[in-house]
Amino acid sequence: MKTSIENKVEKKLHSRNFTKFGLDINPIVSIASGAIIFIFALYAFFNLDGANKLFESIKNIITTKTDWVFILSSNLFIIACLFLAFSKLGKVRIGGVNCKPEFSNFAWYSMLISGGMGIGLMFWSVGEPLYHSMIRPPIFKSPNAVSSALATTFFDWGLHPWAIYAIMSLSLAFFAYNKNLPLSLRSVFYPILKDKIFGIWGDIIDILAVIACLVGLATSLGLGVQQINSGLTYLFNINSSILIQIVLIAIITGIATLSVISGIDKGVKFLSEITMKMALVFMVAVLLIGPTSYIIRTFSNSLGLYINDFVKSAFFISMDGSSWQGTWPIFYIAWWISCSPFVGMFIARISKGRTIREFVLAVLIVPSLLSFLWLSVFGGTSIYINNITNGSLFEVVKNKLPVALFEMINNLNTPFLAGSIKILLSIVGILLVIFFFVTTSDSGSLVVDSITTGGKLDSPVGQRVFWACIEGFIATVLLLIGGEKALTTLQTAVISTGLPFAILLSIMSIVLITSVKKSYAKQQKVKEIKLYKRFDEFKDSEDFEEKNLA
Repeated sequence: MKTSIENKVEKKLHSRNFTKFGLDINPIVSIASGAIIFIFALYAFFNLDGANKLFESIKNIITTKTDWVFILSSNLFIIACLFLAFSKLGKVRIGGVNCKPEFSNFAWYSMLISGGMGIGLMFWSVGEPLYHSMIRPPIFKSPNAVSSALATTFFDWGLHPWAIYAIMSLSLAFFAYNKNLPLSLRSVFYPILKDKIFGIWGDIIDILAVIACLVGLATSLGLGVQQINSGLTYLFNINSSILIQIVLIAIITGIATLSVISGIDKGVKFLSEITMKMALVFMVAVLLIGPTSYIIRTFSNSLGLYINDFVKSAFFISMDGSSWQGTWPIFYIAWWISCSPFVGMFIARISKGRTIREFVLAVLIVPSLLSFLWLSVFGGTSIYINNITNGSLFEVVKNKLPVALFEMINNLNTPFLAGSIKILLSIVGILLVIFFFVTTSDSGSLVVDSITTGGKLDSPVGQRVFWACIEGFIATVLLLIGGEKALTTLQTAVISTGLPFAILLSIMSIVLITSVKKSYAKQQKVKEIKLYKRFDEFKDSEDFEEKNLA
């Protein structure tokens, strides 16, 4: 039965929805976000070079002049996460004292990583460590260039991005499941805006979230099919063309649509688990076939350097706004922050029933360690191969990055069935890229649909299919307009939103901690009442002590 608060929320927010013709949407959020994306597409169509220059200049200003905002705020998110996990507030359970987790730990972790940054790790794990080993970064300095390169890559893909996701997702989950507000970005600002979140201010917040989700997903989908196309070209001589990439988008969108129709419990969960198992087999195969001893030593040394120099490197801010910091860590932080509404919403959706301590440690630590291991296997192998091939792999990374993974596999030393193993590994690599994109697309569709319905989790199936198709449509249109250049322009535009979102996330961190303190006091009272009732029930019983201890 719904509580009075839930009835109030439904009356204030969901009553504004358009519910005819099999739809259940907030028309202001849906139409406004769609119109803004359409205007961007028109601008790119008529003046792609101008759009590219405009957003590139905005991005450069943000990443060089306000780099300190990103560095300091991202460190604040880690501190906030650790405080929530290790203080008494970590005992608070998302959804209330009696709430139980919906998914097993393996399914939960699989969806976390698949929906978080699995596709990014596939794309960058070969190229980035190799790049840093050739062009030394100003952080994590070490006589060993390989350890320095991997520690720097750990920085870009470890605690900092996952702390951003943790703060966003925990805020969304807490206000949705503990405060009975909609699972939507507007709900996080209820302590500040109060009932205004149910009006135009809430609509503006959700419009920004929908735009960030859609363009981030469309950009990833467009760039990803180019990597898949590169792999097919490398293996089977299939031409790299816009037509092939559009066909790939249609196939991926079709699979994602089937998953969306099945829902989280079946489609998204099933695909995420399959993808993680396949990724584990792929990583172990490369570890065993590749330079195993070299990879293990590199992983250990790099992890030690990362831990030892973490604080010093995490707070490093270039005095002259160096292009290196703007190109790498600031670029990444801005991208993670821009994508946080989408990833955070999905993580929040699957995390009901976890304690805050369990949630933070799982979201912050487990994916980071798995990312470090993955980067060490593929990054370490790429550096090793580059050294024994006189720098040939680095040339591929500089000129044809999407092909780098397949070039690395081709150079693995496999004494038995060499050709067959290499082809099999390359095929698995292509399938993994496809599966990671499918899981990203279907989880993104569910998120966008939830936002546009005002936080509902049981919207019409046709609506979910619509948003899955829209993602593919946007990527297709951008490829037709200007190929990779149009997609890069869109990506640059998304990153430009990183600055305002960084400020919003900082405010959210403070609001979250303040609100959790109140919930902690309430949940402690509930536990005390339950304990008292048990005492009152068994105090006259001879076996009271045994039952109470149990």
